[in-house]
Amino acid sequence: MKEILKLSADTLQGLLARCCGTAGRRAGQPSRAGLDRRSMMFSLLSVAAAPIFGRKFSLNLQHPQPKVAKQSGVTTGGEYAAVYDNHHRPITAGGFVDGAEAVYEDCTRQSGLTAFKHRCGTLQKATIIEVDGSGVGLIDYDNDGWLDVYMLNGSTFAALKGTEPAPRAMLFHNNRDGTFTDVTEKAGVANERWGFGVAVADFDNDGWPDIYVSNYGKNRLYRNNHDGTFSDIAEQAGVAVGGWSTGATWGDYDRDGRLDLFVPGYVQFDPDHPALAGKNGVPPSSCEFRGVSVFCGPLGLVGERDHLFHNNGDGTFTEVSAKAGVSDSNGAYGWSSVFVDVDDDGWLDLLVANDSVPNFLYRNNHDGTFQDDSYISGLALNADGRAQACMGIAVGDYNRDGKVDFHLTTFSSDYKPLYQNEGNGEFSDVTAKTGLLHPTIPFLGWGTGFLDFDNDGLLDIFSVNGHVYVQADGSDWGTTWAQRPLLFRNSNGSHFEEVPPATGSGLAVVIPARGAAFGDLFNTGKIDVVINNIDREPTLLRNVLKNANHWITLKLVGGLKSPRDAIGAKIFVTAGGVRQRADIFSGGSYCSSSDPRAHFGLGSSNKVDDIEIHWPSGLIEQFPPPKVDCIVTLTEGKGTGRVRANV
Repeated sequence: MKEILKLSADTLQGLLARCCGTAGRRAGQPSRAGLDRRSMMFSLLSVAAAPIFGRKFSLNLQHPQPKVAKQSGVTTGGEYAAVYDNHHRPITAGGFVDGAEAVYEDCTRQSGLTAFKHRCGTLQKATIIEVDGSGVGLIDYDNDGWLDVYMLNGSTFAALKGTEPAPRAMLFHNNRDGTFTDVTEKAGVANERWGFGVAVADFDNDGWPDIYVSNYGKNRLYRNNHDGTFSDIAEQAGVAVGGWSTGATWGDYDRDGRLDLFVPGYVQFDPDHPALAGKNGVPPSSCEFRGVSVFCGPLGLVGERDHLFHNNGDGTFTEVSAKAGVSDSNGAYGWSSVFVDVDDDGWLDLLVANDSVPNFLYRNNHDGTFQDDSYISGLALNADGRAQACMGIAVGDYNRDGKVDFHLTTFSSDYKPLYQNEGNGEFSDVTAKTGLLHPTIPFLGWGTGFLDFDNDGLLDIFSVNGHVYVQADGSDWGTTWAQRPLLFRNSNGSHFEEVPPATGSGLAVVIPARGAAFGDLFNTGKIDVVINNIDREPTLLRNVLKNANHWITLKLVGGLKSPRDAIGAKIFVTAGGVRQRADIFSGGSYCSSSDPRAHFGLGSSNKVDDIEIHWPSGLIEQFPPPKVDCIVTLTEGKGTGRVRANV
């Protein structure tokens, strides 16, 4: 007990140093703006208690007795009154509006994507691995200019033991007519392991996108062979990992022109000895939610560590997590990650969304290492100084101030935070004042993204939802297992309003959603959504909104000193006197990868005034304004106007 108390004291001392500026801060850097006394106290209490009651306590437990610590389950915001619509349906599966404008149409059936069906354990969902589902990737694998769709599958315990065929992932080729064709067999990307995450990038700079698949068990790195096929080279590349990997991200963190790979880990899981309430030494009361018996975890279970792989440039990678300072040796429950330059110093930083414990923000030190600025940045905890159960990350400049902001999805009975970038890598939770707090509480969010669905020049927020407890449908919680998506319109750069889910439209689909990817699937200048649903067919929501707003989409090609697919680039487009920003990144949305092209809505502006690109190499370059309402390819080094280097 003395050791535990000492650990708590050490944790408090370290956190005080972070919050009050006595350690872990760059020279001359101010403490985080807005961290008031109440937030600090919550921070101290939540982190100090974790070693006693949370996951660290369970590190002493040995298999095959997967005992669960006293504090188990998931972090929520508390118990809220159930929310019902006028027909007394839980708002998560109701609230439909007759006569509202249809923004999205469910065109899954006619698309051909119904050839895929996801499977994830049993329908009883007795263990944590059976409830989390899988991601989806948008990838132009054959370089024909049209996005194809890669649906990742889960698995079953019988398949792990080899007593039944393993569920297969599927790659769908875009036929350019609104339909897709299954090309999995030829492509060789069926995976046939328990899949969770998809991260798309051109890791070898050959001009063809590759696929990294995060699994329970060994991961895969599918290298594009340029002929419609892929080869799994994960073993020889050194990135197979093992354990339970989740939403990976690619990024050139050391600016050597090659994409590196970060892979978060979730929970150490043994299918032969799972944590079950009332079995294997686990007290029956340890795994409950609102008095109802549910599966155990993640709190109380042992977490997986994270991995950073440096790209050696010869098809192999070197594991550098500990050296770089991002290994998470204590084992937080990582779900999603993204490399993005949060402080605009020209070097990629790293954000990791963790389940039920504080999030991570690692600031790039420009020397191959990172500094843990999780708390001082304001991203570790919400405005109440409380950790949330975070799943997905949206990346975008919603208020057009030139700085990148984040939206995160969380568990039900909790709001989904919007973090505004205040500059210098510091963030404020602005969820309440932007109107996003109360409408999101009943929903359990997964995939999320910033997208300009109406092309008015302001980034909106789309998130997909679904519960993890099948018991939700028989409860009085006011929530459901299958849930409808949420779309929030950005009204003025400072406030969001929910777009009414028109009855019978794509926003009224009630689905057990997990992964979601966003992109212009039909090259019409409108952003569509592909959703991977747990234990059923996927959902394709086509953007059918009709208005006269203009748009432009930019595909970037990096030069010799940048990654070929320009991941890590920042684009600034000015039209009608308004300057917008977009970042090229891989990952973010729960275990999924979206359209690698940058899409800009231009509103009523029928011309672009200026394009400025900050390339991963450090080159800053201007390009002549192209025509609007089209897709344009821009190559590093071929711009005009002023050119300078950001070193």
